[in-house]
Parts: sequence; C-alpha cells; structure tokens
Amino acid sequence: MSLSPLASVHPDARIGTGVTIEPFATIYADAEIGDGTWIGPNAVLMDGARIGKNCRIFPGAVIGAIPQDLKFAGEFTTAEVGDGSTIRECVTINRGTADRLKTAVGSNCLLMAYVHLAHDCIVGNNVVIANSVNLAGHVTIDDWAILEGNVAVQQFIHIGAHSFIAGASLVRKNVPPFVKAAREPLSYVGVNVVGLRRRGFTDEQITRIEDIYREIFVRNNNVERAVLNVMQGMPRSHERGVILDFINNSPKGIMRGLAE
Repeated sequence: MSLSPLASVHPDARIGTGVTIEPFATIYADAEIGDGTWIGPNAVLMDGARIGKNCRIFPGAVIGAIPQDLKFAGEFTTAEVGDGSTIRECVTINRGTADRLKTAVGSNCLLMAYVHLAHDCIVGNNVVIANSVNLAGHVTIDDWAILEGNVAVQQFIHIGAHSFIAGASLVRKNVPPFVKAAREPLSYVGVNVVGLRRRGFTDEQITRIEDIYREIFVRNNNVERAVLNVMQGMPRSHERGVILDFINNSPKGIMRGLAE
C-alpha cells in the first residue's frame, strides 16, 4: 500500500493490497477499498463506502455520504462501486435507505465529473454516465447503457440495457433496452445500432429489435396493442423476451414513440 502521510485514514478502514491513497484523501472507519485501487487527492470515502478492486477515484469525489432524503432514519446502508470502475472529479454517490439498503455502481463503469447518484440507485456493469448527469433516488440503469452529459433522471425510473440517452434529456418515463432516446418530452429516435454492433450483436439480432420497436413506437399503436401484436406476430427470441419483460414491468409507462 502507498499511503501519503498527508492523507487521513481511520485505522479501522479495511484496505486491500496495492492500494494508493494520495494526499488529503479522507477514509472513514467503515470504508472498504479493494486491491489495486487508486484514491486521488481530496477524495472522501465515508462510512458505508465499498470500493472494489482496481478502481480509480478522482479528486473531490465523495462516496458514502448519508442520503439527501428526509425519510432516512440512520439505518445501516452502503454505497458500492464495482471492480474496475472509474469515478471522476467531484462525483457524489450517496448511501441507500431502507428501500434497497444500498446505492451501487457495477463493474467497469465510467462516471464522469460532477455526476450525482442519489440514494438507492442501482447501476449495472459497463455503464457510461457523462458529465453532470443527475440521478434522483431509486433509479435503475441496466448494463451497457450510456447517458450523455446533463441528463436528469426522475426518481424510480428504469433505463434498459444497451440504451443511449442524448445529452440534456429529461427522463420522466422508463427507457426500454436497445434504443436511442432524445427530444422533449423524451422520445424514441431509433435503435442503438452503433452500440449494439460494437458489442457483438449480429445484423439478424438488430433487425429483430428494429422490427419489434417499429411495432411499438412507430405504427401509432397504443402500448398494450403493440405488445399484443409483437406477441402474436413475431417469433420468439431472446431480444423479444427482454423487451416485452421490460415493458410489462413498467407500470408507470415507457417513453413516447416517434410518431407521437
């Protein structure tokens, strides 16, 4: 371990091997840091912070502060960062509340400068969240999603895997997997073809996804009718199952269609 004499590290903090802690970082007693992680100057890991292996926590980040939620009653909760993730300057990740008991970022994620994750947010693996994105409480973001800068996400929203949300968007409804979303109010603007190809999706898989979303978002059906048409008229596939499961588990609705 490389520990600067100018850092403040509580003796009860649990620190792995090969960890570097730079000057003026502050590590509280109930914080954990995995092997090989770098903690930059002025970063703060408060009680409940759980940092995985080979992470990079940049200056000014604060992980584990108590929730900004008046219902929080001091219950034991955590703020977790998975292996290989990068947390850039001045990111804030608050602890969870009694609802989920944790706020969690998965492995190999990138949270750019000034991102805020409120209490009980769950972020999957390989997610990119660009500068100044704000997530309200209880937001769920699935694997491989990308949120461009200045996106604001309302509480309890679910953002599906492999989706892409354009910069400065306001997210008030769930965003299904595999799509691009933009405009105000937030709307479907196509399938995230570039992202899917980069991740190894075949042309056949992408065509199936496009056919499903054409029925759901382009043909002016209401969602209930569109889902029925997909179930009755399109062959079973993994992609169809993922999309329909997401929609059926979105009781407050999904974003608008292109034609709307």
